[in-house]
Amino acid sequence: MILNDKIKNFNIILASGSPRRMELMKGMGIDFTVRKPDIDESYPNHLKGAEIAEFVSRKKSAAFPENEIGDNTIIITADTIVWQNNRALEKPVDRNHAIEMLKSLSGSEHEVFTGVTLRSKTRSHSFCSRSAVWFRPLSIEEIEFYTDTCKPFDKAGSYGVQEWIGYVAIERIEGSWFNVMGLPTRMLYQELEAFIS
Repeated sequence: MILNDKIKNFNIILASGSPRRMELMKGMGIDFTVRKPDIDESYPNHLKGAEIAEFVSRKKSAAFPENEIGDNTIIITADTIVWQNNRALEKPVDRNHAIEMLKSLSGSEHEVFTGVTLRSKTRSHSFCSRSAVWFRPLSIEEIEFYTDTCKPFDKAGSYGVQEWIGYVAIERIEGSWFNVMGLPTRMLYQELEAFIS
């Protein structure tokens, strides 16, 4: 029996407002409802890369009180960060910030980490996926065009791999493409299967 059949008895909650994550869950053929936790996504300064993504995904999961989690409920929380030169490139605060981030990504490599937490009434389990991404050099005109056209202000690192910039600027990706989009689907499938077994 495949996961899609086994999981029909569970109430799956995707705790995310991200349209990309919703699209990816639908693509996996998993029925789910959406509940977005309202949390402060800050983290301790000493954390790096994967540690940040996992920490924030656990923080999102902890926002759900235990008494609100039914017996057959699984809550899925996730957090994606872009990591370059030993620092996190988070969601930009404005247009200029987005442009500065994209200048930094231009012509270089960065990492994308997505931390995921699965939580039931009795336990929780966290994991993280890493992808390496290489951008070709971008002109300032290309960076401004993308920023003004796609307005990537809700995206870590100021870009969406599924948007114009992903089509024209990414030279290669090592690891999961879907992880860069916001949810490591293959890993999530396998981890969910183990979690409900």
